[in-house]
Amino acid sequence: MAARKPKKAHPDTASTENSLKRWLRDRRITEVECLVPDITGNARGKIIPAAKFSHDYGTRLPEGIFATTVTGDYPDDYYELVSPSDSDMMLRPDAGTARVVPWASAPTAQIIHDCYTRDGRPHELSPRNVLRRVLSLFEGLGIKPVIAPELEFFLVQKNIDPDLPLLPPAGRSGRPETARQSYSIDAVNEFDPILDDMYDYAEAMELDVDTLIHESGAGQLEVNFQHSDPMSRADQVFLFKRTMREAALRHGIYATFLAKPMSNEAGSSMHLHQSMVSMKTGKNLFYDTKSGGMSEMFHHYLGGLQKYVPMAMAFFAPNVNSYRRLALGEVAPINVQWGFDNRTCGLRVPIDTPENTRVESRFAGSDANPYLAMAATLACGYLGIKEKLMPTEPLTSSAQDKGYGLPRNLEHALNLLLEAEELNEILGKRFVRAYNSVKQKEYETFFRVISSWEREFLLLNV
Repeated sequence: MAARKPKKAHPDTASTENSLKRWLRDRRITEVECLVPDITGNARGKIIPAAKFSHDYGTRLPEGIFATTVTGDYPDDYYELVSPSDSDMMLRPDAGTARVVPWASAPTAQIIHDCYTRDGRPHELSPRNVLRRVLSLFEGLGIKPVIAPELEFFLVQKNIDPDLPLLPPAGRSGRPETARQSYSIDAVNEFDPILDDMYDYAEAMELDVDTLIHESGAGQLEVNFQHSDPMSRADQVFLFKRTMREAALRHGIYATFLAKPMSNEAGSSMHLHQSMVSMKTGKNLFYDTKSGGMSEMFHHYLGGLQKYVPMAMAFFAPNVNSYRRLALGEVAPINVQWGFDNRTCGLRVPIDTPENTRVESRFAGSDANPYLAMAATLACGYLGIKEKLMPTEPLTSSAQDKGYGLPRNLEHALNLLLEAEELNEILGKRFVRAYNSVKQKEYETFFRVISSWEREFLLLNV
């Protein structure tokens, strides 16, 4: 895959502060949402009057936002993860991410910010900085990674009672789906009013949404993004989740990116198509024109994914619910087998033209933080290149028959991550420790909850 050039309707990434202010002024923006992607991939930040927006005014946040669980709790070693004074981070806007907020009642902009320490160093706990750290390693090799995400999600009825199961919403016909409708055009059209809003919002925000399909689950959809550099793709997934949730809420339903929201439906994934391009020539480095086949780098990269993906699963499956998707008999992968156009494998190599030679990693759930999922998959491949690893032979049969090769729950995944010294070094030891502490706390909190299944089947039977 060759990288696409970004659109230029927003300020260039290298723009000065004055050009960003001019962009706000030209659009008569009255408020600015200063966004920072947190550990879960959700937006934290501040809203600032546009007239007072600058690189310095009000753009500070406590670094503790990167050591906070999804329930709002703090790990026991919180003050060992952050500074003893729980200091503020300095935020700087990435001008290239400036977008209008199309659903806001007043002219509003949203701008993703990067986090720095007081002395100007990139903050080690910021997911965006973790991805940037990995990309710098490829830059040192003269390589530019290219990624295209595919993101699945469900539309579900509004549900304010967490004890009740989720249900598919009614479409234009007034009836919810009761059968699987993979690739059905009519099933997609049932949600036309919501999807029209989604497309309008995506166009206003310059999101590179390429195709839309109906997936196998009831009310399950998938959007594909055009391929480009990993940071812009992570930004797009981050912004799209906000956009899709907002479009759905306008119609009285939820859009959920939970990996396994309904027990009898398929899970939702975030497949990552990835290739390597020469910064010097622009050629796809996964294809060897001399031999007419896959390159040595392709095999090393694939070997790195096979070796290190099990140790990085805490980033691809970051929540307790994530492992319900990775179940035997489902379409999600359960091991690191690879094959040509083999969808039962965790690593699929699509049949395509030489310039589009790529690897599709099928491990990440839709609940994964896109910055960390992309950083992790690239780190695995990078280690394969550096260590000159070789993959197994491609599989032509079902990978499901090979059994489990991945961790079965979050606790197991976190233990594997802590033992992976090479990944810790690449992603940052301080970051990995903080991530592990946050996720361990979430797992412990979940484990204290007694489920309805336990009350139903164990209460009087054990």
